[in-house]
Amino acid sequence: MPEHLPQVLECGIRDVVFGAGVRVVQPVNLYGCRIEDSCFIGPFVEIQKDVRIGARTRVQSHSFICELVSIGDDCFIGHGVMFINDTFATGGVSGGRKDLWRCTSVGNRVSIGSNATILPVEICDDAIIGAGAVVTRPITVPGRYAGNPARMLR
Repeated sequence: MPEHLPQVLECGIRDVVFGAGVRVVQPVNLYGCRIEDSCFIGPFVEIQKDVRIGARTRVQSHSFICELVSIGDDCFIGHGVMFINDTFATGGVSGGRKDLWRCTSVGNRVSIGSNATILPVEICDDAIIGAGAVVTRPITVPGRYAGNPARMLR
């Protein structure tokens, strides 16, 4: 059986616009995004192109922020948070058809707990998303949300 060499792609920081006072702990994969003033980006984070991270936002380790996501100012993104832009609208993976992807907008002062999954939705200012929550619908009222699917706690 013949041996084949893999195509090796480098991770790192490429074509990123940084504000003042940003701290990044490597290794990371940041490309084509904008990270505003005084943000913190933890290790093993991937932030894809055209993403905006607002001022003073903290993104903890092992989080994935895909294209078409905008995060406001003064937010906290916990460890292992996953953002999704492909809703499988055709019954399967879009196969790279970006016209099928959807946007996510996170307001200001939003806290998202570890291992939460955020589908393409809008999250209003001052929302708190519990650890492990799966956000499948827009969050339009500030409050605490938890569960799968995420619901407002009483």
